Formats: sequence, structure tokens, C-alpha cells
Amino acid sequence: MARRIEKLRDQGTSELNERERELAEQVFRLRFQLSTGQAEAVTKLRSTRKDLARIKTLLRERELRKQNGD
Repeated sequence: MARRIEKLRDQGTSELNERERELAEQVFRLRFQLSTGQAEAVTKLRSTRKDLARIKTLLRERELRKQNGD
């Protein structure tokens, strides 16, 4: 998992914003699949939500650093 976070830290802000949009859309689709009873969507939804949270956390860290740096 630490490798995954380091890989995300190496990405630029615009790349993270794009990935955030992709994951948010994927979460929406997975929730729809879950409501239709597709069982494999449960684990995929969980991991996608965690990835989305990691990206949002990194973006927020960068935003706060930028504010404190001004």
C-alpha cells in the first residue's frame, strides 16, 4: 500500500484531479451495479472508494501546503 501512495504522490495535481473524476464516476457505476445485485461490485466498490479517498487526501494536503506557503 505504501508503494501505491508513493506512486500517487509522484503524479501531478492535474493528473490526480483527472483520476479523481474517473474514480468518482466508477463509484457511481459500481453503486448502480450493487443495487442490481451484482455481488462482485462490493469488493470493487470498497477498493475504489479507498483509492478515491487517498487521492482526495493528497489533493487536500497540496492545497494546504500551498496556502501555508503563501
